[in-house]
Amino acid sequence: MNDTGSVDGANEAENKEPQFGFMQKSELEALAIAAIKEHRRIIVADEAVYEEWTRASADPAVSSAVVETLQREYSVRQQKSEAQQEELSEIIDALGYVPDVAPDV
Repeated sequence: MNDTGSVDGANEAENKEPQFGFMQKSELEALAIAAIKEHRRIIVADEAVYEEWTRASADPAVSSAVVETLQREYSVRQQKSEAQQEELSEIIDALGYVPDVAPDV
């Protein structure tokens, strides 16, 4: 079953690469910068959910249902983050370098 998933993933990557391959470098760089900024925002939000989940897990006054809900939310966020990271990687691969992106203030 994992083999099928990896084949689908490979086909998906093959379908996306030409999409980015036909773009101008300036377009790719703008897309990469936007994706990097989005990834940073996702990480910050994921960390907040993780911290809330760990705090709730340590607090005996918090119901197990709430802890489980936070755990599921964090898990779903991690899956979405992984997908976004893969897309970012494809964009950077097509661009050929990682553009400089100023930190958010």
